[in-house]
Amino acid sequence: MPQDRRILKATPHALARSVRQLRRGGLVALPTETVYGLGGDATRRAAVARIYAAKGRPAFNPLIVHVAAVEAARAIARFDARARVLAARFWPGPLTLVLGRRPGSRVPRVVAAGRETLAIRVPAHPVARRLLQAFGRPVVAPSANRSGKVSPTTARHVAIGLAKYVPLILDAGRADVGVESTVVDLSGRVAVLLRPGAVTREQLEQAIGPIASLDDEAGDSARASPGRLASHYAPTLPLRLGAGAPRDDEAFLAFGPAPPGVGADRMINLSATGDLVEAAARLFDALRALDRRQFSGIAVAPIPDHGIGAAINDRLRRAAAPRPARR
Repeated sequence: MPQDRRILKATPHALARSVRQLRRGGLVALPTETVYGLGGDATRRAAVARIYAAKGRPAFNPLIVHVAAVEAARAIARFDARARVLAARFWPGPLTLVLGRRPGSRVPRVVAAGRETLAIRVPAHPVARRLLQAFGRPVVAPSANRSGKVSPTTARHVAIGLAKYVPLILDAGRADVGVESTVVDLSGRVAVLLRPGAVTREQLEQAIGPIASLDDEAGDSARASPGRLASHYAPTLPLRLGAGAPRDDEAFLAFGPAPPGVGADRMINLSATGDLVEAAARLFDALRALDRRQFSGIAVAPIPDHGIGAAINDRLRRAAAPRPARR
């Protein structure tokens, strides 16, 4: 396969070029510890609009603001005691906090789909941190893929999925975590888990006490987080969840001991040893690899629903959900 000139190793020269691109209002795909993100200047409406257009993302679906440090987050959002505890314990890292926006914030409301909140995180990936520090402004960076499709965990995934939409892709290898950040809404009296991720419910509740599930809370929280569309993270083929083995015409996404008689040409095991962290890191790459026309669908083995397994199952349920009708 010929070299894609948009993909640049994350050298100091490439980082400087990326900063110039962001300052012009352009887009840059960047590595984070979760998945690759499509970055733009969070303070410029035109850059935010380019991201929505590139992803084909619904305007009601808010974006996550990435900043280099807690101090930068506190300049644009209001922190209560819960937010201070979680930021101290889990930032930098794969946790997004939905907080009330601070009056006079430079981040336009279009980033939050018109709401008086902001979804913010401090990423842990060293390349993302160096880029944010050099740029000196907040960056919105949703997953670098078309809306509803499988999230990218490599620079090559970005180049294939976004094609003409992204002129520059910083390459720092495969994303370590492999699923998007945990999202917790702290904008109201009750903390609500909007999206599970690598920072688990158990860890969050150990830090700040009980957290409500989205299904338990009425109101606007359901629309305050990215990744909440019913059909999301979807390959082309349909998924059949909780399968002990594949049908004759299906590929198989295995977990733990694989069933006998399933050839390696149609099976990928997320973790033969039953390691959920390994499974999360391999999930999106495996879905892409099995998404082949020779199969009628992808059968998926049961995944334990605790720890980061809750995040894996969340992504699989959305990938398996009925697809919206095309108009």
